[in-house]
Amino acid sequence: MNPFIPIVLVICIYLSGSDSAGLEGKSLIFPEQTANSYVRVFPSSFSSLTAFTVCLRAASEASRDYSLFSYATSRHDNELLIWQTADGHISLYLGGIVAKFSLPKMDALLRHICIAWESKEGSVTVWVNGQRSLQKVGGKGQFVEGSGQFILGQEQDSVGGGFDKGQSFVGEITDVHMWDHVLETSETELISEGCFGTGGNIINWGTTYYRSAGNVRIEDNNDCKV
Repeated sequence: MNPFIPIVLVICIYLSGSDSAGLEGKSLIFPEQTANSYVRVFPSSFSSLTAFTVCLRAASEASRDYSLFSYATSRHDNELLIWQTADGHISLYLGGIVAKFSLPKMDALLRHICIAWESKEGSVTVWVNGQRSLQKVGGKGQFVEGSGQFILGQEQDSVGGGFDKGQSFVGEITDVHMWDHVLETSETELISEGCFGTGGNIINWGTTYYRSAGNVRIEDNNDCKV
């Protein structure tokens, strides 16, 4: 018998800029204002959307305006933008602004946010921690074009770029999901109570590929409810 047993040492290194699959149980931490820190998310492909629901958890103490969710195409740099203001307003852009909601100011506590829109009636609704806002009308008859780029942490002034340090996100984002339809009220309430619920069919936090750049920390998320 050979007394020497070979030992194989495997070292796994995450390289910024490489693609990885899924962020289940993870949060993105953006510790400071930059013009080059972001996470690109690679969704399931779609040609166009006439309805969607976007949900995420976020916390920020930034006392200025910033992007929570940015999707840009060659047609519009704000093809789908969720914009947070310092005074608590959340605005939905579909090319241009279509609806603005007055909500409690963002703070250090993670909150669950969902925005649902459908084109036929132009109905827009925001949910915060499972509570529904009043419904507004905007973007009636519009659509969201496919083949663009989804970016977390920055607002795009061109597809995949044109970042402005003063509009960057500082804080924590997790549990980002997107569906190609408006969720039922009961579904939205259930998703707000746990970390995942039913994963999005366009963006699913647990399985969708992503790529990080700049100063973004990916940390374990202990906020999940079992």
